[in-house]
Amino acid sequence: MEQFVINATTRKESGKVAAKKLRAAGHIPAVAYNEKGESIMLDVDAVEFSKAWRSITKTTLVNLKIDGKDNLAYIKDTEYDIKTDSSLHADFHIVSGTKPVTAVFKIRYSGTPAGVLKGGFMVKHIPDVKVKALPKDMPEFITADVSKLEIGGKFTVADLNLGDKVTVLTKAESLIVSIAPPKK
Repeated sequence: MEQFVINATTRKESGKVAAKKLRAAGHIPAVAYNEKGESIMLDVDAVEFSKAWRSITKTTLVNLKIDGKDNLAYIKDTEYDIKTDSSLHADFHIVSGTKPVTAVFKIRYSGTPAGVLKGGFMVKHIPDVKVKALPKDMPEFITADVSKLEIGGKFTVADLNLGDKVTVLTKAESLIVSIAPPKK
């Protein structure tokens, strides 16, 4: 997947009046926080931000270019106006790339369980898992392939194949999906 580049410049003015001026000029106010908790006020192009924001997940790294200097960052939060279909503010989290980060993923399911095709019911148990990895190794999403599950079958956190660079913090024996027998 391509890495999105979001150009930003530091800004000195804050407050409602400054934010309105930025938005009128096609920009949005933003704040970038680093791993030490320090913050930098930014001015970001609204169209560039919107293109990236609509195409990525919470764990996708973007190249946040602040005054021409590259920074690896996550888009942590955005204030969005549904009436005007525009972003009003954004928060970035700049990472060094050398410290592991923790994220919680909603589990996606792929395939139709074999047991469901035979009349069983798929029962979802836990909706998400918590993982820890270096930013470059963090998956964009976590998918559980449940297509081989028969009636009475179980899919646990231990069955997720995330590779050796991702540490799963959720208990390995936690049940994600089970296939219940058909009701009589």
